[in-house]
Amino acid sequence: MKKGLAILLWSASPARPHLCSAPFFHAAAAAAMGATVEMYFSSESVELLRAGVAGELPAGPLERETVQHFMRHAVDQGAKFFACPQAMQERRLAKSELIEDVTDIAGAAAFAARALEDDWATLVY
Repeated sequence: MKKGLAILLWSASPARPHLCSAPFFHAAAAAAMGATVEMYFSSESVELLRAGVAGELPAGPLERETVQHFMRHAVDQGAKFFACPQAMQERRLAKSELIEDVTDIAGAAAFAARALEDDWATLVY
């Protein structure tokens, strides 16, 4: 079995909240199974890490939960969040504006390194 799961988010964004729950479901499930889980937020997805954004986004058409709820569940299971520095720069997003659950700043090279490791799997949303 693989030891880790690296998840890249680039199309799951505040503009498409209906796409945002699945990455966090999979992250929480893999972490609960004992895998190390790293989630890399690039492009528009980095906006999910801006304080106050995910809490305002309904996760589905019934609007029972917010995207923040599912993000919190993934973190509670052990998932780590990484914000892409280029995406942050493009959106004028300062590190001080990120939610406290962000582990670090890491971009394409960090995700690619994980993707090239034999004992890691990758998912892209």
